[in-house]
Amino acid sequence: MAGVRRRWAGAVEVDVLLDDGSPMRALAYPALVGQPEPGDRVLLNAGALLMGLGTGGYALVVALPERIPPDPPQTLDSRDAGHLVKARYTPLQPILLGVDEEASPHRKVLAAADDLAGLPVVTADLHSALPAILAGIHADAPRAQVAYLLTDGGALPAWFSRTLAGLRDTLVGTISVGQAFGGDLEASTLHSGLLAARHVLGADVAIVAQGPGNLGTGTRWGFSGVAVGEAVNAVAALCGRPIGSLRISAADPRPRHRGVSHHSLTAYGRVALARAELVVPTDLEPTLAADVDAALEPLTERHTLVRVDTAGLDVALRHSPVPLSTMGRGLDADHAYFLAAAAAGRYAAHLATGTPTAPVER
Repeated sequence: MAGVRRRWAGAVEVDVLLDDGSPMRALAYPALVGQPEPGDRVLLNAGALLMGLGTGGYALVVALPERIPPDPPQTLDSRDAGHLVKARYTPLQPILLGVDEEASPHRKVLAAADDLAGLPVVTADLHSALPAILAGIHADAPRAQVAYLLTDGGALPAWFSRTLAGLRDTLVGTISVGQAFGGDLEASTLHSGLLAARHVLGADVAIVAQGPGNLGTGTRWGFSGVAVGEAVNAVAALCGRPIGSLRISAADPRPRHRGVSHHSLTAYGRVALARAELVVPTDLEPTLAADVDAALEPLTERHTLVRVDTAGLDVALRHSPVPLSTMGRGLDADHAYFLAAAAAGRYAAHLATGTPTAPVER
């Protein structure tokens, strides 16, 4: 290893020299492999990097073979230790304390909790929507307590996300659910994670979205964001209020993602069995607005469309504490995408705090 580039919560970015002398950028998770230092020999998984996948652009440090980290405390058979195994049956599977396990200080609260008491929950396809939704919430309700639930459709370690590291001070907490790990709290399912957001973190609003690096094959059903529809069902089953953040774009070069992305149409139109409120920003360019309305018309029997005024949201987005980027496009390059996410956040804030958003439903 040639040197350390930078660090953020749970991750270290390093420069590595391969055996042939060529450089490579890599990412290490110290909780899994130990703390890398210049001069270390590292074992890398460079598959995603060599494939040219857009998210991150890193090789991943699998091990420091000549400096193995110490064994964790041998308490795995004790009720004082966590029993949640995540990234299960992979070589670096972490064993964690679940928020509702017997040893958890939150066990008693969650054992008695059975509903969300109307908690507004914004569901989104891509991780890149997270800061935009948050900007929309805090534009009108700067003191709103917002929890983020990291689902396992993208990056499993929460530590991978520089966006999440930059939002730590604006979130009441992150809960990693399913096979995802590395949040402030760990939950085995989205359902238990949602209950923890409401009853442990005291969230006024929750956001559910996968980590960076979603998986897709270009087909209707072959994408990890299909879980958005399942999230709607989970929120409704727990008596929360599901709010759909739509993936809208006039800039994506792929026809299937222009207007309303086929990802949103499939997740909300086919997978979500419970009624959600799908938020449409009012200030879209006329041609795009017409395309969005036409795409959403078949969903109006299943869901409620909510049109939300966007005044002030552009300013809020430009003051995001982290850079906004989706598929390599920033705010100005794909304005409608971020505006739609922020509008969903604004509507959630309206429901949670009674802020005068004055949405118009139809």
